[in-house]
Amino acid sequence: MVRIAALSDIHGNLPALEAVRKAVDAARPDYVAICGDLVFNGPDPVGTLALVRELERAGAYVTIGNTDVAVADGDFTAAFPWFTEGAPDSYLAAAEWARDQIGDDGVDYLRRLPWERRLRVGDAGSPHGDLILFCHASPGSLTDGFPVDLDPVVTIDRVSGTDAKVIVCGHTHVPEVREVGWRTIVNAGSAGYVFDGDPSASWVLIEIEGEEIKAEIQRTTYDVMAASDAVSARGLPGDVYRAATIRTGKLVR
Repeated sequence: MVRIAALSDIHGNLPALEAVRKAVDAARPDYVAICGDLVFNGPDPVGTLALVRELERAGAYVTIGNTDVAVADGDFTAAFPWFTEGAPDSYLAAAEWARDQIGDDGVDYLRRLPWERRLRVGDAGSPHGDLILFCHASPGSLTDGFPVDLDPVVTIDRVSGTDAKVIVCGHTHVPEVREVGWRTIVNAGSAGYVFDGDPSASWVLIEIEGEEIKAEIQRTTYDVMAASDAVSARGLPGDVYRAATIRTGKLVR
């Protein structure tokens, strides 16, 4: 049996990441994956990035997310293509603040992160049961995700971008496990900025044994009010909404 712990969308929320790290350590997985959106929005991008890099040195698979592109390169069209008239000022301010906080070394680290990572498990001769894909939104895209209400035809089109049997992602901030034909989409949700109404940090534990795949969403509590208050105290445009989102587990804007 192979066990994989995956998390995504930390968004600079260090207390949430620290709590998830403890829970993951207790689960003793064989592999750990972190699927992007590391520093944007939250109160502690420096501490968050330092812990992510520590986890990577210990073997974690880390990929970039769309908001990491906004922070590292200021390419807001690539990061937020749905804003056809330009990203809001609150997004620009949050990205610039995070960029200043993490400095040149942090920016260089984000730029070096791959879009995707792959892991082969089990029988290498299997036609597709041995390949796991870690990405942010979907195969080949940082922004086209798998929301729960996505049209099935579009879902099939997006999963067809890989031969992986298991696609591990985030981006939507809503955890979910979904089967699409012989593939399984495992959305870890968000470790630091959840949208499903439960403010606890979400992550996922995947168990693969032969052709059997078991993926269970995990919820880990942390000091939500402390994280929310830290965002409020920062005072950037939009921070009142970010703080409310962290506090309630629902997107507030």
